[in-house]
Amino acid sequence: MVAVVQSRAWLESQTPLTDADILAQLDRIRSSAEFDVPDRARKFLAYVIGEAIAGRADRIKAYSIAIEVFGRDASFDAQLDPVVRIQAGLIRRGLEHYYLVAGQHDPIVITMPKGGYVPVFSRSTEATQPNTALAPRNSPTIWESTPPWLWLALAAAVFTSLAFLVGGYLLGTSWKHDVQTASAHNVGHTGPNVPKLVVDPFVDLSGTERSAIIARGLTDEVIGQLAKFKEIVVIAGRSSSVSSEVPAPVTARLPYVLEGRVRVEGEKLRISARLLDRTDGSVIWTNHYDKIVQVRNVLELEADIAQGVATALAQPYGIIFQTDASRLSQSPPDDWEAYACTLAYYGYRARLEPRSHSSVQSCLKRAVERFPGYATAWALLSLTYLDEFRFRYRLNSSSPTSLDRAAEASRRAVELDPQNVRALQSSMLVYFFRGDVDAALEVGARALAINPNDTELSGEYGFRLALSGEWEPGCKLVSSAVSRNPAPPGYFEAALAVCAYVAKDYTTAERWAQLSDLRANPIYHVILMAILGKLGRMQEADVERLWLETHAPTILENIRHEVAARIRRPEDQLHFIEGLAQAGLSIPEN
Repeated sequence: MVAVVQSRAWLESQTPLTDADILAQLDRIRSSAEFDVPDRARKFLAYVIGEAIAGRADRIKAYSIAIEVFGRDASFDAQLDPVVRIQAGLIRRGLEHYYLVAGQHDPIVITMPKGGYVPVFSRSTEATQPNTALAPRNSPTIWESTPPWLWLALAAAVFTSLAFLVGGYLLGTSWKHDVQTASAHNVGHTGPNVPKLVVDPFVDLSGTERSAIIARGLTDEVIGQLAKFKEIVVIAGRSSSVSSEVPAPVTARLPYVLEGRVRVEGEKLRISARLLDRTDGSVIWTNHYDKIVQVRNVLELEADIAQGVATALAQPYGIIFQTDASRLSQSPPDDWEAYACTLAYYGYRARLEPRSHSSVQSCLKRAVERFPGYATAWALLSLTYLDEFRFRYRLNSSSPTSLDRAAEASRRAVELDPQNVRALQSSMLVYFFRGDVDAALEVGARALAINPNDTELSGEYGFRLALSGEWEPGCKLVSSAVSRNPAPPGYFEAALAVCAYVAKDYTTAERWAQLSDLRANPIYHVILMAILGKLGRMQEADVERLWLETHAPTILENIRHEVAARIRRPEDQLHFIEGLAQAGLSIPEN
């Protein structure tokens, strides 16, 4: 008996799905080259479908999947070991890609809604109706040429490549245009070119008063959630029945448009959303959201869906940033520099390499010189000064001076835009490294309240919360940021390594540390050395110690201070120092 079947009442066919129907669809998916996921993700999908049709959907949990599919033991903790979450994400993107490219006319749609691992089965509109899908049949899509797992794997590489491209470009040339020329290019404003996203009104396909209200409310909620991200400009679109007053030359420079459709039948709600590049009609991203509607939860559903859309598209490392990074690294336009600096920063952030730090910082300095009102650039510049201080990138520079510069740049950013979460993030870190933890957490909480969908901010705030001694809520925030980010930077995986270390789960800590792969960053080696010390793997710990002695000797000379500057509770400091001592590091007295 099928345990979970979501049948859409508005479809022509109401025939219940059978187990054989579902298994046949599973075979179609697995035999297609477009369902490009690892073998263990395929086993994962087969397992949850088998459990569902056997009537055991209530047993489909991260714990059971980890044990039955991935061979984890009874000590498995989903908060510390992300294997189920990561593979589920690959499955969701693999299914999305398959149905977008190869499975458009399949009779059955299999999905795995976020928030759980229970599969949902439904009949496809393509099998019973004329083509009403969001994606035009002849529209190219960038997902067609890139498997979803490879897209995520390449995301960090694209950002990192752009970081070096920016550095090389700016070191060899000056800015090409003065402010007057920039104003002409920017259609009447003197700010930098940043992504502009037009949000068209969501289309009501059901034609009822209830569905019309939901469509209007969802449009407003999506615009509101997207507008919280200050790295993009959000523009409310017009319905097709209203002629646009925006001149064609301006429209041509607004390539991104978000469209959506709303279907309501009884208590069932399906939202389809897609991001288009209007310059060539390509579908960049698409997703479906299935909900059960009740009168009391309509506003909650609208907010939940809008937050999901905003997080997927507008956060750093999200779909828009990934797309722009790829474009700019291949064919930079004349007026790309200031916005490219922000992309380059996130490329540097993904790997935290000293060699890209300098060029990115130079780029951001030029950006704020050209656009002194660009709050985001000031905030990112502040963060590069902070990295000089905390990672000791420039050994011949004065660390206090770097922290003072970080504070000044952060102050400018917050003055320019008090609601800019990147500005508040830089302010939080300045307070933290100056030792004012209470002020840091207060600023971080305020930023999180402004935009809880920004995983870059929520992960950093969560890590500060954890390091201050609030390990459980802080580490949960970091874990959530990693799971919601399509290409999480290794920095947050290193943070989860610290979380696991403090929980005395050193095996999981090592797994997270190795996954972060921040091999050019000195603090990564400090973390890994402490973990290896606790695991008793002295030969590997010696390798980490030798790296630090060669590349960051001042950190080892002041190791107690370095630990205390980050980990605030004395008992946690001693625990971490203990791991370093067990790794063979000579720890100086206070």
